[in-house]
Amino acid sequence: MAVADKTSGFAITRLTKGRMPVLPFLRMKGRVLGKKYVLSLVIAGDAYSQKLNRTYRKKSYVPNVLSFPLEKQSGEIVLNLRQAKRECRSRNESFRFFTALLFIHSLLHLKGYRHGGTMERQEQQLLAKFHIKNSSRP
Repeated sequence: MAVADKTSGFAITRLTKGRMPVLPFLRMKGRVLGKKYVLSLVIAGDAYSQKLNRTYRKKSYVPNVLSFPLEKQSGEIVLNLRQAKRECRSRNESFRFFTALLFIHSLLHLKGYRHGGTMERQEQQLLAKFHIKNSSRP
């Protein structure tokens, strides 16, 4: 199932069933990448995301998220909610919080950020801006 809005430059394609947390994906995309950026968000399962990870990154593990810049103003994020759900428990984070963190993390990669303190600070600022808190923490 695909949901697209041509005016926003944002489309979501679901390749798997299951619960998807309610998050302001479009607003987050606009805040990080801008309104002109065309983004595709694919909700995928283990097999598909692992295949992409092997093909494009030469890694064999099942990833929670992958980011693919396609052109200067377009990209794709492949989000594996099953893997995110498994990982959020061990991180003591809510599924909603961890999904938002993964999405923001991927947006920042598409923006050109690399792992490190600057990226982590941006992630925390964006989570706060969108009032996304970890409800699993005491």
